[in-house]
Amino acid sequence: MAEQRQVSFQRADDATLLVRFSGAWRLRSGLPSALLLERELESAPKVRGIAFEARELTSWDSSALAFLVDVAELCRQRGIDVDRTSLPSGLRRLLELAEAVPEKKGARKEVVETPFLERVGNTTVGAGASLSEMLGFLGDMTVTFAKLFRLKVRFRLVDLLLLIQQCGAQALPIVTLISFLVGVILAFVGAVQLKQFGAQIYVADLVGIAMIREMGAMMTGIIMAGRTGAAFAAQLGTMKVTQEIDAFTTMGFSPLEFLVLPRVIALVLMMPLLCLYSDFVGVIGGATIGVGMLDLSWTTYLRETSNAISLGDVLGGVFKSSVYGVLIALAGCLRGMQCGNSSSAVGDAATSAVVTGIVAIVVACGVFAVVFYVLGI
Repeated sequence: MAEQRQVSFQRADDATLLVRFSGAWRLRSGLPSALLLERELESAPKVRGIAFEARELTSWDSSALAFLVDVAELCRQRGIDVDRTSLPSGLRRLLELAEAVPEKKGARKEVVETPFLERVGNTTVGAGASLSEMLGFLGDMTVTFAKLFRLKVRFRLVDLLLLIQQCGAQALPIVTLISFLVGVILAFVGAVQLKQFGAQIYVADLVGIAMIREMGAMMTGIIMAGRTGAAFAAQLGTMKVTQEIDAFTTMGFSPLEFLVLPRVIALVLMMPLLCLYSDFVGVIGGATIGVGMLDLSWTTYLRETSNAISLGDVLGGVFKSSVYGVLIALAGCLRGMQCGNSSSAVGDAATSAVVTGIVAIVVACGVFAVVFYVLGI
């Protein structure tokens, strides 16, 4: 094992300090510090020169050079002469080269703490700019939808059909799993409480109303925000990085018509169907607990569920899911169009799309709850 690096000091005479190097000076041992020499010079104020002794130096790398640069700078500030003749020739030449090309002023970034009020102001300005960009995107999409109703938009039907398949059929497995588990959880929680009063049959009412009015649409929306919204943002973000969107604009195609509009249409068309499917699977999940845990028959459970819900409940959930689909698609496409020009920006866009979509769904759900209550629905 190589000998550890060491540095020691010895007074050659009253005006000269001898610095001895020994051992292996390697970066893996850490960067050395010139504080030892500084303390030695403070204890010997009469020193006017420094010499080096490096005969016991077995090996060295840039760590020795860094130490010598600090020593040279310290001696320059104190007006002390440095004798380098005893240093290894390679180390001496590197030291001369380091001093011949001094560090550029301002090369090291200084960390300056931003005042609190300035941070608040920057955050407010950024939020205002983001809101302005979002409103501009919504305005452009409104104009695009108006052109759609006048049949003046341009996009490929095959792209729309492919997006419908991706947003619909390919999402069925995850929607099935989550909806079934949500129905099971609602039924189990309700059964634990209602069983105390002998009202097990009302588990069917609880699961049916909760799934069809709220949970079916909301859980489907959250699933699609994490699955499809992120995919939209990643697809458009990648196209932004590879300058494909710029190419569309150059060739005279509107990216909103050709890329964004088919995605919004596909998700709006598929969300109501996925919501109805989620409602059905959630009710089946609740029925599984009712039959297996509460000794109810399938016929009794499903009849009680049908008596508890109405057509208005079903239509209300479907309407909510359509609105959630618009919010998810717009959030994913907006974040994709806002993506930066680096690969990491694509991941940031996908993450932001998921967060924006879920927040929009929860806010819309709260608004719908208040509106439906006021309307008596």
